[in-house]
Amino acid sequence: MAAESKGMRGRQTVRDMVLSMLAVGFVVWIGYLFLPHDADSDPVHVVEYKAAAASAKRAAPYPLLSPDGLPDKWRATSVGYTPADLNSAGGGNAWHLGFVTPSGQYAAVEQADVPRDKLLGGKVTGGRPDGTSEAAGRTWERVQGDKDRALVEQTGSATTLITGTASYEELAELAQALK
Repeated sequence: MAAESKGMRGRQTVRDMVLSMLAVGFVVWIGYLFLPHDADSDPVHVVEYKAAAASAKRAAPYPLLSPDGLPDKWRATSVGYTPADLNSAGGGNAWHLGFVTPSGQYAAVEQADVPRDKLLGGKVTGGRPDGTSEAAGRTWERVQGDKDRALVEQTGSATTLITGTASYEELAELAQALK
């Protein structure tokens, strides 16, 4: 009789374990149904840049450029101004404004009062000349890098790069909006 009782007990333990797992699975499934989970959510965190640009324009020792009138499909994702005395990388007074473009690529305005080659070398790896583009009434030098590209202009003490993975056409659209 003792052996029969042990055999039944082993089956009950397995049965109890399976029932417990089903109960836990049911609770998890119910929780999943009621918790928010938006598969279409956009992972891009958009930032407001106009106030930062206005402040940086007052601080910069060169005519700082930021876009005005870009379509809403251009989403700003990063913005910053670093004065030369706080720029540990030796990048001078540096302005950065990054965007996700309408095609989903990246484009940024990089501006600093450092020589062209220093700024370009730090932002576009393997850059080589690739012709010119016209935007905003100015001629921009095109530079093709290993993974990205740039439009480059040297104006007085400032070097301006419009750079990123975006096409030259989108980079020119960003350059066209600079004021």
